[in-house]
Amino acid sequence: MEEEESILIVDDDEGTCKTLTLIFEKKGYITEAAGTGREALKKAQGRFFNLALLDIKLPDMRGVELLVYLKEMHPDMAVIMVTAYASLETAVKALKEGASAYITKPLNMDEVLAIIREAFEKQHLVIEKRRAEVALLESEERYRELVEEANDIIYTHNLKGNFTSANAATIRTYGYSIKEILQFNLTQIVDPEYLPLAQQKISENLKGAPRTRPYELLTYSKEGKPVWVEVNTRLIIKQGKPVGVQGIARDITERKRLEEELLKTQKLESVGILAGGIAHDFNNVLAAILGNVSFSKIEVAADSEVFKALTEAEKACLQAKNLTQQLLTFSKGGIPVKKTASISGLLRDTAKFALSGSKVRCKFSIADDLSPVEIDKGQISQVINNLIINADQAMPEGGVIKAIAENITVDAGLGFPLKSGRYVKITIKDQGIGIAKEHLPKIFDPYFSTKKKGSGLGLATAYSIIKNHNGLITVDSELEVGTTFYFYLPVSKKGIEEIKSLEEKLIPGKGKVLIMDDEELVRDVTGRMLERIGYEIELSNDGTEAVEIYKKAKESNRPFDAVILDLTVAGGIGGKEAIKKLKEVDPEVKSIVSSGYSTDPIMSEYKQYGFSGVIVKPYGIKELSKTLHKVLEGE
Repeated sequence: MEEEESILIVDDDEGTCKTLTLIFEKKGYITEAAGTGREALKKAQGRFFNLALLDIKLPDMRGVELLVYLKEMHPDMAVIMVTAYASLETAVKALKEGASAYITKPLNMDEVLAIIREAFEKQHLVIEKRRAEVALLESEERYRELVEEANDIIYTHNLKGNFTSANAATIRTYGYSIKEILQFNLTQIVDPEYLPLAQQKISENLKGAPRTRPYELLTYSKEGKPVWVEVNTRLIIKQGKPVGVQGIARDITERKRLEEELLKTQKLESVGILAGGIAHDFNNVLAAILGNVSFSKIEVAADSEVFKALTEAEKACLQAKNLTQQLLTFSKGGIPVKKTASISGLLRDTAKFALSGSKVRCKFSIADDLSPVEIDKGQISQVINNLIINADQAMPEGGVIKAIAENITVDAGLGFPLKSGRYVKITIKDQGIGIAKEHLPKIFDPYFSTKKKGSGLGLATAYSIIKNHNGLITVDSELEVGTTFYFYLPVSKKGIEEIKSLEEKLIPGKGKVLIMDDEELVRDVTGRMLERIGYEIELSNDGTEAVEIYKKAKESNRPFDAVILDLTVAGGIGGKEAIKKLKEVDPEVKSIVSSGYSTDPIMSEYKQYGFSGVIVKPYGIKELSKTLHKVLEGE
């Protein structure tokens, strides 16, 4: 290292700062750490740092805001942004504001060190370029050195488009030798669709424009990879006559990729809004079907053919429920509605369903004493489904997938990126083609995919779901050997026997229950189910009517023991507004919020909004009886 290189680490996590400081100092870098933006600015005022590693979120300001301040203070400072889960919009903004790169947590230190090394190398080139600009006034030779050392692509071509010179950056970017480039014409590198634009800009130069405004061209490297460049051109005049064109181009391929992904995300958000509305209406219909099916099951003998047919219909309804939840999670992220459950049955059922009709079979190894976990069953089923389908597609000729579930204890002192405690570890291992080493760090990135078909959102969605469950998902892979995914979920504090004792029971009850739902089919079937298990019921089609009915019942000394409120009511007051008014009438009201649109935060944080319980549509009579029993008993 010719000169000492310094790094400013800015992260509000003290442990992260200490770890990075230790690693960087071992590599010979001088480091300083700051936990806030203000502290970082204070340190930067007193000295120049070659590079700043900025967390995207800080206690007192956004990382991009700090980036702007640091660049104003030290234009030559290289800046790398760090984020736990990259926002495409923020990443694009950071790159436009002058960031060298962005990286995502959990950090792959080999990748981080490589990016830092590359940033330092680019910084050195920029500094040398600036020095060369000064020397250019004194020496034409110095000018040529500047061109060669520049990070930007600098080239010249004659008026016919035949290249006459190119700098080292051109060779690095396109992969051609200088000899090959000098044999090419502009038409052999620029995409045919963009050739008219390039020719128009040359015409503008010939008509007297000293330099064109920056414009974008799509070009191709020697390997056929697309290279987006932002170009400025000027006319070369010799002895008063135009003889050619000089161009300076900047590689903006990464920026264009991020902009395209941002556009995809915005489109996906629009689809998410539509999906939410469809899912809400569809789940209302499913609620009526599933309610009637589960109601009918208790009216027929358990060993009859009718009971078996109803059980199959019930499974189909629940599968349809999972599909709508997958659509919502795919489109909007979906806050998990967690319940304590055993994952063993979910693992078996989801894997078998995903492999239906496949040449691949799944071999299970599940611990007999597997601990219960706090999960959103629909979302975790989606994670398992994605991993099993990936494994299946990796073995087109057939094979065996190993699905392993076991209890483990994590000790934070071992450097594992999870809090200390007990976890259930799920392993999905295939014998497929594997994943190339260079692709492994990117497989959880949105839209990254090595498949010819597919959006690349499956693993990104799985990553988001597991993260929202306070867990971790990782991968190991070797080409031609296979791929293994691991994900970890925190163990629930509740005992498994406690869960099993309530899971399959139809719990009778007594008391008076008010049901508010704007769908007549849902009101009626919910009412019939509750009457069947012993409750007295009244029905309401919106929040305003429900509050009036509840108020009159309380005033007449015949109060309701509980209310079930639909979260979303078309053209009326829904559950969120209704519970506020009910709390004014009766602060001790026992209420259950119900919806098929479980991405609403109320469904996962219902207690914060004043509800006593939650139930997701569609639901059967056993789930309804269990939920109502728990609310009335104050569990």
